[in-house]
Amino acid sequence: MSTAGQYAAFAVVMLFLAVSPGPDMAVIVSRALTGWAAGAAATLGVAIGIFVWVLAAVTGIAALLAASAQAFTLVKVAGALYLVYLGARALLTARRPGGVPGAGAPARPGTPFDNAVRGFLSNILNPKAAVLFVALIPQFVPHGRVSVAEAIAFPLVAALVVAAWYLVLTTTVAALHRKFADSGIRRRIDAVAGAALIAVGIGVLFGDPPEPAAG
Repeated sequence: MSTAGQYAAFAVVMLFLAVSPGPDMAVIVSRALTGWAAGAAATLGVAIGIFVWVLAAVTGIAALLAASAQAFTLVKVAGALYLVYLGARALLTARRPGGVPGAGAPARPGTPFDNAVRGFLSNILNPKAAVLFVALIPQFVPHGRVSVAEAIAFPLVAALVVAAWYLVLTTTVAALHRKFADSGIRRRIDAVAGAALIAVGIGVLFGDPPEPAAG
């Protein structure tokens, strides 16, 4: 397969992974419900996290985490607790009747930095990403033949594909949410988003541990 073909195939796989529901999607949707800018900032954070994970996989660093049960568990618990924390905050905000003038009382969008950090942490605190990319990257980059260009190109392709998809999702969610700006439906949507974050966090916490590496 040519280099261009490798990158194209990798981009398709990354798009498939991005559209699959998970912690990143839950966090980005919850931020997009407060406004497009908040969702876009969270998307940037997730994209940076993806870049870091793919770079770690290409250079072999992610394999160390995937092979360590203790490190995997530590990161998994931290990530799960963080998602539950975000979900609890969203639920409390949705139930607060007077946080912002108007019947909808939407959650505060927060600063771009705060939202970017939320997206980054939701991604980087997901140890399953280490297992995923450790298994995925060798399909495109043969072991021991990683050039500097590949070490940068693959993480960049992954980050751009993920960012493009989540920006489309952010735009859609923010547009739909604005239609319910003056109704109780908006607060119900916020509450569902908070519950989804908690559910995803619990799923991460009690998810299957990584299988030991063969050999």
